[in-house]
Amino acid sequence: MYGYTLKKDEVLTRLRKVEGQVRGITRMVQEDQYCIDILTQINAAQAALRRVSLGLLRDHVEHCVRESLETGGGDEKVEELVTAVDRMVGR
Repeated sequence: MYGYTLKKDEVLTRLRKVEGQVRGITRMVQEDQYCIDILTQINAAQAALRRVSLGLLRDHVEHCVRESLETGGGDEKVEELVTAVDRMVGR
């Protein structure tokens, strides 16, 4: 079981909202709307995805990493965590 399993419905709901935001952005471009308005919506979608990412990261640390540390296999999970954070911050 993964850390997000208990919150899976919440994660899926948030992702569906982001999906709707992206469809809305596509429509805005198709309708030749003002570029600043489109950029504003793109930033909102990125922020929503960032919130999902941070929630998943928190669940990973609280469940997967903690469990690995308690059972003696933490080095691999810590490295995996550092790599994930690097990706999130764009390194």
